[in-house]
Amino acid sequence: MKVTFEVLRFSTKSKFEVIDVTDEVEEAVTKSGVRDGICLVYVPHATAALIANESESGLLQDFINKLREDFPPEGAWLHNRIDDNAHAHLASAFIGASRTFPVRDRRLVRGTWQNLLLLELDGPRTRRIVVEVLGE
Repeated sequence: MKVTFEVLRFSTKSKFEVIDVTDEVEEAVTKSGVRDGICLVYVPHATAALIANESESGLLQDFINKLREDFPPEGAWLHNRIDDNAHAHLASAFIGASRTFPVRDRRLVRGTWQNLLLLELDGPRTRRIVVEVLGE
């Protein structure tokens, strides 16, 4: 079995932001040389998250609006006593920091409207995404 590991880097510009990282992850899968297997995509940050969904501009703004509604930065969060980003920690915990996809013919297996989206919850920052591909 072959295992590859790549770290991608993205710079965010806003407190809340959605970045489509599909092309970069697909490129890492292709470069891995793995024909069939699985791909783990992981964000090693406690204030960012990863989702698989449609990358349509209105929907991307809807994600941000919903995050602000459900996890308001100005909320009376106890963690804000030491660091003003409790909303980001909570959102990341509820949404998740990783996604796993099957790999078939050197490509991610995903639905027609499923792109891989990095959710910035406490930017601007530089974020890393780990792409580990396992298979034959």
